[in-house]
Amino acid sequence: MNLPNKLTLTRIILVPVFMIFVSLTGLDGIVDGTFNAAFYLLAGIVFAAASFTDFLDGHLARKWHMVTDFGKFADPLADKLLTTVAFIYMLRDGVCSPVVLCIILAREFAVSGLRMVAAGAKDGKVIAANMWGKVKTVLQMLSIIFYFFGTALSYRGTVESVSIVVVISIALCWLVAAVTAISGIKYLWDNRSFINTAK
Repeated sequence: MNLPNKLTLTRIILVPVFMIFVSLTGLDGIVDGTFNAAFYLLAGIVFAAASFTDFLDGHLARKWHMVTDFGKFADPLADKLLTTVAFIYMLRDGVCSPVVLCIILAREFAVSGLRMVAAGAKDGKVIAANMWGKVKTVLQMLSIIFYFFGTALSYRGTVESVSIVVVISIALCWLVAAVTAISGIKYLWDNRSFINTAK
């Protein structure tokens, strides 16, 4: 297995590590004093490190001509796992709307389904992510990083101390939903030939 694919697997492994830290506290703990900003800071660091591997594995794969079919499948899968888990916890905190999460999941299921159809077609093809998909992923990751770092660093023991971060994060989630929907529609449209020829 080449280095870019190992980095992709590392990103997948970091998902449960992120979950451990973010599960140890929650935004509702601010009310009763149980919120621990250190856990959100650690979760943010882990998420940021995992997000960096997304840039690094793609960069190295292209630079060293190590692009593989496994990488084309595993890289977006790792991104989906990482970002979806984070948005679920943001939903728990009341920052991410259920509508936003539904849009994200619907897009990912639709795109994954199309990829399976394309791979199973005669002369099977692996469809790589398009530019809109990459913009969507970067925006999702930046929004998540902003929320966890922003909450941890602005927390001063009161709800008011993190209110601005929460408001901005809510707005970012809706922006993510819009870009995610656009990227999904464009992806399906650009690859509609696989839908038309599917039996």
